[in-house]
Amino acid sequence: MNPSDVIETPSGKGAGDENFPVGSWLLPAPLRPHVAIFYRFARAIDDIADNPDLSPEDKVARLSRFEAAVTGAETHDPALATAHRMRESLTQTGITSRHCVDLIAAFKQDAIKSRYDDWSDLLGYCEHSANPVGRYLLDLHGEAASGYPFSDALCSALQVLNHLQDCQDDYLTLDRVYLPLDWIKSAGVDERVLKRDFSTPGTRRVLNLCLDEVDDLLVMARLLPERLSSRALAMESAVILRLARKLSALLRHRDPLATRVALGRLDFVVCGLSGVAAVLRGRLRSRPRAVRAARQGR
Repeated sequence: MNPSDVIETPSGKGAGDENFPVGSWLLPAPLRPHVAIFYRFARAIDDIADNPDLSPEDKVARLSRFEAAVTGAETHDPALATAHRMRESLTQTGITSRHCVDLIAAFKQDAIKSRYDDWSDLLGYCEHSANPVGRYLLDLHGEAASGYPFSDALCSALQVLNHLQDCQDDYLTLDRVYLPLDWIKSAGVDERVLKRDFSTPGTRRVLNLCLDEVDDLLVMARLLPERLSSRALAMESAVILRLARKLSALLRHRDPLATRVALGRLDFVVCGLSGVAAVLRGRLRSRPRAVRAARQGR
């Protein structure tokens, strides 16, 4: 591959195709363009990793060029314009390129690894494929790194929910299985059940084990909104948390092999309103306590 060759392989997917809000109106207007640039960067490298027409070696080579551009090792190739814009955004906001590099590492892994031995192995993948997104948003809003563990829990939960939604499509189109292999084996099934148009009892058992772990992650993630200084980001997080709980519940009661299990418009409205209201109520309750504490400290 020579400089200026076409590197990106757009799938046509955009922010509107995602399960959860991407840079919604809840976030501060000055920050939304940076969120859009980050999303565009993540979408571009994800599309490379998910392109079934590229060899693993080609995917890794393209992703390595993205890494060179976002870290500043390469600054001129027009084929890397998306990465250049990301690097410029990072410079403007003072954010490390580490989050982008971690995402690239995850998508390189997707190019060469298609099975996960156990839950811990899958969470290791989420550490690079999902958690950098939340960490980037915290950094962009000037939040403390102490919020990372709670953001990580939410982002990992969202990633696994996406895997469960797409478990059949991932297997049939990309030969990827994100369900832990040890759970598949213990349930007395093998990955070929993902070809079926319904879940067997064993498949359902594996899905539920994943959802049990997701729900545990969401319990920890509940602490995220109250730990954020930014009210806007707290509201966005609270909304996403509620959407994740709703999708988890839907996946428990519907079969992702039989039909597409997805959130509806009403879910977004209800979770949006309840998430915003919960943060506003919490901030109103904490204000009198903060005032009293300040007076007592005089």
